Amino acid sequence: MNVKDILSARKSKLFSEDEKNLIERAFIFSQKAHQGQKRKSGEPYFNHCYQTAFELARWQLDAATIAAGFIHDTAEDTDISLESIKNEFGEEIAFLVDGVTKIGHLKYRDKNDQQAENIRKMILALSQDIRVIFIKLADRLHNMKTLSAIPPQKQKRIALETAEIYAPLARRLGMANLAGELEDLAFFYLHHSEYEWLKKNIKDKYEEREKYLEKVKLIAEKTLKENNIKPIKIDCRAKRYSSLYKKLFKANMNLDEVYDLVAIRIIVKTIEECYGVLGIIHQLWPPMPGKIKDYIALPKQNGYQSIHTTVFCLDNKPTEFQIRTEEMHQKAESGIAAYWAYSQAKETKTYKKSKPVFANQKEIAIVEQLRNWQKEFSDPKEAIQSLKIDILEDQVFTLTPKGRVINLPLGSTPVDFAYAIHSDIGDQCIGSKINNKIVPLDYQLQSGDLVEILIQKNKKPSKSWLEFIKTSLAKKHVKSSIRKSEKLIIGNLNTTELKLIVEDKIGLIKDISSIISKNHINIKNINTSTNKGQNIIKIICEADKEKSEKLILKLKKIKELKEISYKII
Repeated sequence: MNVKDILSARKSKLFSEDEKNLIERAFIFSQKAHQGQKRKSGEPYFNHCYQTAFELARWQLDAATIAAGFIHDTAEDTDISLESIKNEFGEEIAFLVDGVTKIGHLKYRDKNDQQAENIRKMILALSQDIRVIFIKLADRLHNMKTLSAIPPQKQKRIALETAEIYAPLARRLGMANLAGELEDLAFFYLHHSEYEWLKKNIKDKYEEREKYLEKVKLIAEKTLKENNIKPIKIDCRAKRYSSLYKKLFKANMNLDEVYDLVAIRIIVKTIEECYGVLGIIHQLWPPMPGKIKDYIALPKQNGYQSIHTTVFCLDNKPTEFQIRTEEMHQKAESGIAAYWAYSQAKETKTYKKSKPVFANQKEIAIVEQLRNWQKEFSDPKEAIQSLKIDILEDQVFTLTPKGRVINLPLGSTPVDFAYAIHSDIGDQCIGSKINNKIVPLDYQLQSGDLVEILIQKNKKPSKSWLEFIKTSLAKKHVKSSIRKSEKLIIGNLNTTELKLIVEDKIGLIKDISSIISKNHINIKNINTSTNKGQNIIKIICEADKEKSEKLILKLKKIKELKEISYKII
């Protein structure tokens, strides 16, 4: 486990001396930061950081991303602050580490298609830089490979999150090989009995098909050579357990109906040779009607390119062939990450002949923007600087304390958030904490905000909320509640403003509001501020002079209270 292996893993371009130095510094920094820490498996924690960085190097990513891969857990799992990382490695790497840390707060517990899509969108919105997602995917891959060390209940939650969030995200980025590997690793924990059934029942089938395909491969190789086509590689690809199970389920678990249990993949130099190989294969064996798919002329939405054809092969057995160039193969394996591997070869004849032709269809997804980067930037360094995700600008993705994602329109406030949780939470809302700090109720939420709503039982919504709330759901509930209670509250009580000067303490707002609530006084608004080093809390509540004076006597018992005053409004 050394830096040399990391440096040699990226084969597309040699690192400069400055880049080598950056990676070596990150290696040493991470090693020291996690010294003495162990994972649940008992292995040194640094092993995980190393494997994350190694995967990023294998995907041919830049030095800053690999360095961030080494230290991606440092800010969260050690005493080293993000500011220290920024001072040591600069703003770019600190930004990447911070992005990975924020994504780590997301939790997906129950199978829910809308919630899964919201989390995937939130990851895109939070990341801002696509390299953050690459680091998180590399991190998740190694975590899945070592999942056996943690308790079964946690295994299932992480496996479900991987299958529902991270594998689809990898597929959306065109990283089909990674997506398949994540799905297989998750499949073992989510459907263990089905996994064992497959392992038991397809072993002989795989071996039988592989022997058969070796014969087919020899015939194809000989015929291609006779037609002056020399493939870069011909290999056999076994179908992954997770995708095989999905196909078998549709085919009533009949293995004989799955034609691509093992397929032959032919990799050639140019697009012209791809179509030449297709013609030769069809001359050798007749194609199966409806089973020819040309993803070179019409690429998949994630940029995947290849030709697939199923033919009646030796002994009339249906057999699938996949035909693609080396660049297409690399992109199929590593998706958008493979851009760096071939960006240096853009001026070669091979690249110009095999350059992908992407569709211009606008998608509300990251892939469209990634495609455009490939078209617009000839310099990979310039492209890296431009890797900013500007999608989903009209939405914000916020988190409950339990990690549930709440998707709201841009400009939404804590009150909108509260009503999105439940109408009772909205009605009883008296304040909110964003990222553990008290904020006013008209605060505009940002993607990634951790939102905690402070409530008071039997409280009613304030009419003033209508001036700043955004969602139609919140407006509907506020108006309805006001109509019901307006007649009951008009003229019943005076409004009092309490001014408290306090020492800072976690949970102080909750203690104060609890005392007010026990005195049957309705809070209309809470606001906090700091002036000349003093922490000031202003509370607007419905109370006359007598109630206010009784309340003040009880509030004075709070140890952190320095001064308190009131005025009738």
